[in-house]
Amino acid sequence: MRIPFFSIFITSPFDALQEHSEKVKECAWAFQQAMECYASSRCEAFEEHRQEVIRLEHEADAIKRRIRGHLPKGVLLPVEKFQMFLYLREQDSVLDSVQEALNWLSHRADSGIPAALEREFFLLVDAVIEPTEELNRMMGEARLYFKNFSEKQRKKVKGIIANIRQMEHEADQREYALIRKIFHTETDATTVFHLVKLAEIIGNIADHAENTGDMMRAMLAK
Repeated sequence: MRIPFFSIFITSPFDALQEHSEKVKECAWAFQQAMECYASSRCEAFEEHRQEVIRLEHEADAIKRRIRGHLPKGVLLPVEKFQMFLYLREQDSVLDSVQEALNWLSHRADSGIPAALEREFFLLVDAVIEPTEELNRMMGEARLYFKNFSEKQRKKVKGIIANIRQMEHEADQREYALIRKIFHTETDATTVFHLVKLAEIIGNIADHAENTGDMMRAMLAK
């Protein structure tokens, strides 16, 4: 029989995992603002938004190091330690993809998204932000589950995981539609390469969100 984790230890690594997921959520919001700014020829704050993402990513890295480096040896966990670290790695990869997308945009001197592609780009951005926001909710519900091991709570977490998986599928469809339109509307090879790679990097945000959900599902299955 499982022993409620919080009845043995005052603090839980799941608290820090939620703190990390909150940084992911903040970073996603900053990413959305940066993309809106980049698409507008009148916005001059793109670099400020990019630096905000970098700041949040550094703060998340500090939380990640704290989780990895300060977990006492021999501590009794409700899940395998390697599963927790795999979960953290995938959640952190969401942040890495956000930062990579903005860094990729910063390489080109001319900002802006072609008008013919703007709608599809923002549909993709919205589609990848949704699952990242769900990660924070998922971890909040998971913390409750690992406190009391309620089957009802476990089903609630699994429902969020299923939602994240569906959101990732929808993001994939947005990504493919955007790439097809890029090839149909753009003729300059450099522009095509830049935009297709950007679409792929943005799509990776949702991929890592789904992988994070899968890692949570594995922890629930223990």
